[in-house]
Amino acid sequence: MSVLFENVVLIGVGLIGGSLVLDLKRQQLIGHVHGVDLDAANLERALERHVIQSASTIMDERLSQADLIILATPVGTVAQIAQALKPWLNHTCTLIDVGSTKQTTIDNIARVLPEHFERFVATHPIAGSDRHGAMAAQFRLFENKKLILCPHTQQNSDSYQKIWQLWQATGAVVSELSPSEHDEILAMVSHLPHLIAYSYMHAVVGQKLGEQALDYAGSGFRDFSRIAASHPAIWTDVSFANQDSLLKLIDEQQMQLQRLKTLIKQGDAQALYAYYDQAEQWRAAWPKTSN
Repeated sequence: MSVLFENVVLIGVGLIGGSLVLDLKRQQLIGHVHGVDLDAANLERALERHVIQSASTIMDERLSQADLIILATPVGTVAQIAQALKPWLNHTCTLIDVGSTKQTTIDNIARVLPEHFERFVATHPIAGSDRHGAMAAQFRLFENKKLILCPHTQQNSDSYQKIWQLWQATGAVVSELSPSEHDEILAMVSHLPHLIAYSYMHAVVGQKLGEQALDYAGSGFRDFSRIAASHPAIWTDVSFANQDSLLKLIDEQQMQLQRLKTLIKQGDAQALYAYYDQAEQWRAAWPKTSN
C-alpha cells in the first residue's frame, strides 16, 4: 500500500493518537508527523521517542500543509479546537477524531467547520489503557481491537475510504454504527463502568477504615478499580457529552443496587443466588469471539 497522507498533524500527543501514528509510520502509510500539544514536556518526550518529527504548543501555518489532521484530545475540547483550525485548514485536508462520544463531536464539527464537514470522519478505537501522554504510545495497540466508524450524511467518500484503510492497516476490526447507536452502546459498555469505578473509590476511601482497607486489597480490587486511574479530564468531558444515555443508565444502576439491597435485607437466598447466577452466565458468554 502506498503513502495515503504525506503531512499529518496530530493534535493531542498521547496514548491513542501517538499509537496510531507509530503504527502508520511503521507501515509507511503516512509521511511527516507534526505534533501539537499544550504540554511542552510531553512534546519533548514524543520527539525523543520518534512518535512525531516536529512539534509546537500552538497552531500555526504548518497546519495548512496537512492532508490529515488527527484530533486526539478530550471530547469537550473539539469545538474550541475546530474554531482554532479554521484559518489553517486547506480544502482537501481530511480530519478525524478518536473520541469516545460521537454525536456531540459530529454536531460541533458541522457547526464550526461547515465548509469542511464532508471531509470529517468520526472514528472510535475500542482500545486503550489507564496510562496517558506520549510515553504511553505503543505499537500494535489496535491489533484485533474493534474500531467504530460513524459516517454522517455529508460524508466525502474518498476521505472515508482512506480512513477505513488506515485503521484496517493497524490490525483493527473496522465496523460502522450510527452516531446515536454508538453513544448509547458505549455508554453501557464503557462510560458507565468508568463512572462506577470512580464512585466505588469514593465509597471505599470515604469509610472510616477506607484507607486502611486499601492495604489489604487484592486482585479483585485491582481489576475492578483499574479504570478509575484513567485521566479525569477525559471522563469529565465524556460524562457531559453523553449525559442523556448516562443519566438513564445511572438510574438503572441505582435500581439494580436497590434490588440487591432488598434481597439481602429480606434474607432471600434463593432469589439472590438466581440474580448472581444470571449475571455470571451473561459474563461467561462474553466475548462471543476472542479479541
